[in-house]
Amino acid sequence: MSQDFPPLKNDLLLRAARGEATERAPVWVMRQAGRYLPEFRKVRESHEFFEICRTPALATEVTMQPIRRYTGLLDASIIFSDILVIPQAMGLVVEMNPAPSFPHPLNSPEDTDRLNPHVDVNLELGYVYEAITMTRHALNGEVPLIGFVGAPWTLMAYMIEGGGSKTLQKAKTWLYKYPEESMALLYRIADVCADHLVGQIKAGAQMVQVFDSWAGELSPHDFSAFSLPSLAHISSRVRSKLSEQGIPIVPMILFAKGANTSLAAQAQHAGYDVLGLDWVIEPSEARRIVDAFSPETIALQGNVDPAILYGGKAAIEREVKHMCDSFKGTTGTPKAWIANLGHGITPGVDPEDMRWFLQCVHKYSTVT
Repeated sequence: MSQDFPPLKNDLLLRAARGEATERAPVWVMRQAGRYLPEFRKVRESHEFFEICRTPALATEVTMQPIRRYTGLLDASIIFSDILVIPQAMGLVVEMNPAPSFPHPLNSPEDTDRLNPHVDVNLELGYVYEAITMTRHALNGEVPLIGFVGAPWTLMAYMIEGGGSKTLQKAKTWLYKYPEESMALLYRIADVCADHLVGQIKAGAQMVQVFDSWAGELSPHDFSAFSLPSLAHISSRVRSKLSEQGIPIVPMILFAKGANTSLAAQAQHAGYDVLGLDWVIEPSEARRIVDAFSPETIALQGNVDPAILYGGKAAIEREVKHMCDSFKGTTGTPKAWIANLGHGITPGVDPEDMRWFLQCVHKYSTVT
């Protein structure tokens, strides 16, 4: 499919990611294409989860659903895919039952011999790139398209635990018992993640995000020792490969959920244009920390508690206003800020409450 894409009509997201002041905060929501939407549930009635991911036309349709429903309110789309396509590409079987499950997880370092020694992302993940190119055309320039991957630590934990876990006991055992083998696996995953991001950018992604969903399960020391180096490796490798191929570098977001105690380290060493925040840090405090430890302007993304979407219109408006006031600070101007939830939207949310959230962001983030 041609990559002669329609011109972008709304660049608010990209300007904010570059650290610029904007007339209002751009807003999008993690998991905005998902189970809270009846039109998504309708598609799922006849299609398995990974079938949607692997079928470009279906992935495009699902990605477009929130854009159509909330036209004029959302400032970004994010390709419908899953962080676990990376372990699949590396040779592990991943099932959705309905939560992710690995029938044959990595039980010991010797099990890494079962992983593919070389991953050709174009061969293994070409369906994602097809979906991105198709979606860029379907968007017709309305908003930018975001691509994404999971972070190496989060993916490694899934690959070892065999699914979700409250303690991550098995994955943490690897870190403490096999630190060298753990680092080797983290960098091995990071290489595939970086190559996948490059593939998405080449296909048309205008921004990319790395989701370190389980970053907060590590102590600040262990985050810096294990997760952060592999995250920095991704940002460096992506930029290097794009430069080598003469491809424009796009903004990169790091969302290390729960790692607020490591914000300074992320600002200093991770190498991302935007840092995502969960809801357990005050935006003004996050801005103070990041500005103190980075000579460059790093944008912030977030950070209302997703649970507020169950609180009714008055509560949503109150909390969004607080978030906007905290991010805007004394200047009254949104600068280097992308509005979002502090984590993904959950399945029980009323789509009209999501609409109200977006409307409130528009209302209270506008320059005063």
